[in-house]
Amino acid sequence: MKSRNWIGGEWITPNEGTVLVKNPSNLKEEVGVIHLSDESQVFQAEQAAKQAFKQWSKLTAAARGEYLYKMAAALEQHLEELATLASSEMGKPITEMKGEVTRGIHLLRYYAGEGVRADGSIIPSSDINVLQYTRRTPLGVVGVITPWNFPVAIPIWKFAPALICGNTVIWKPAEIASLTASKMAEIFEEAGLPGGVLNLVIGKGRVIGEALLEKIEINGLSFTGSTDTGRRIAATCASRNIKYQTEMGGKNAAIVLNDADLSKTIPMVISGAFRSSGQKCTATSRIIVEKGIYPAFVEQLQKAVSEIKIANALDPTAYLGPVASKSQFEIVQSYTEMARNQAEVIAECQTSVEEEGYYIKPLIATGVQAKHSLVQEEIFGPVAVALQAENFEEAIDLCNQTIYGLSASLFTSDLSKAHRFLDEADAGMVRVNQETAGVEYQAPFGGMKLSSSHTREQGQAALSFYSEIKTCAIKHTF
Repeated sequence: MKSRNWIGGEWITPNEGTVLVKNPSNLKEEVGVIHLSDESQVFQAEQAAKQAFKQWSKLTAAARGEYLYKMAAALEQHLEELATLASSEMGKPITEMKGEVTRGIHLLRYYAGEGVRADGSIIPSSDINVLQYTRRTPLGVVGVITPWNFPVAIPIWKFAPALICGNTVIWKPAEIASLTASKMAEIFEEAGLPGGVLNLVIGKGRVIGEALLEKIEINGLSFTGSTDTGRRIAATCASRNIKYQTEMGGKNAAIVLNDADLSKTIPMVISGAFRSSGQKCTATSRIIVEKGIYPAFVEQLQKAVSEIKIANALDPTAYLGPVASKSQFEIVQSYTEMARNQAEVIAECQTSVEEEGYYIKPLIATGVQAKHSLVQEEIFGPVAVALQAENFEEAIDLCNQTIYGLSASLFTSDLSKAHRFLDEADAGMVRVNQETAGVEYQAPFGGMKLSSSHTREQGQAALSFYSEIKTCAIKHTF
């Protein structure tokens, strides 16, 4: 497999260097080759997107929706093939990746349905014989910059609402998700998506991302990635008056109260912390446990974590696979060493893998203060820290002691405390008796504080970002 750019409906193999992709589950296996672009391909994509916008924006929303339905059908037809490639490229277990592709299919169908739903409202006028109403209009050409941890779902939840609103898109995927992105573009070409409506440009962020952000004319930009990069993108877009959306980091807490049912709570805490090897912005990385239940919680946690199965991502029985890359492996390893040297490891996976890959055994540490790096910094790997709380009030306080505010969970049977948590936790997504990771595709996704730029993705909220409201009035008797 090799990556290619898809610009204006044409396939282009750039020649600015190549990167050999090895399977993070088995480093002896070569998955494909990424061909890197220079900024000239970004300018080509700009012209193709502008040209396509003239026709795409004039289609009825229902007609655009029909294309999205065809894209969903094509994706469904290639589900197994795409999931296998994506798992081989970035190491997510095949069962999870199939679920992610299925989510992409649902997202396309959900937004296709927007083509026949109301896109405005009637507003009373103070004058007689006046019809006043609002309607959505597209922004124009929008850029989307997507990460590697959800190589299928995140791009789709960005460009599906963008397309149904009438925009055209320039898509820059993460480097280690480029083979998956190329395959998706092939699938969408097969579905008949008109040339120039979705343009794929593959390359280094410092080259392609910079050109997309600073050198071409775009009307909106949606980014998912690191907080530092997101803040710089926000500043640049603001200076150019480009509408922007940034989804960034998280340091998500799961609170376990004394009355929680541990037999149900611990599997959800572990799933939230370690599925996808902890490489989710919504992953549970802080476990805050009320003091009265802490000993029993730790005892059951130790047994559950020790039995986690780590295996090749293509093994359908794998609970988790490797982290996605060498650089990610090195970063997460530095935190596991920190946990061993500066904290107390209270739970650790005991299974091992014979294959050579970027495998990290999940662990949970304790014995550090709330300001410690293990408690405050986003690790993005299978490492979590446990904290004790005297009571519910201290648990909420610990939960909110972070610069991030993406997601948080509470495990309890006390309805009063559940509602207090939903009110008092400083996070964009708050959940009771559910893990921190995950949100349904029809629900808004996004965080508070430094987790986002205060907009929301998915659901109806995404339509607000990818469109502008036009207020119309006509005096029909003049």
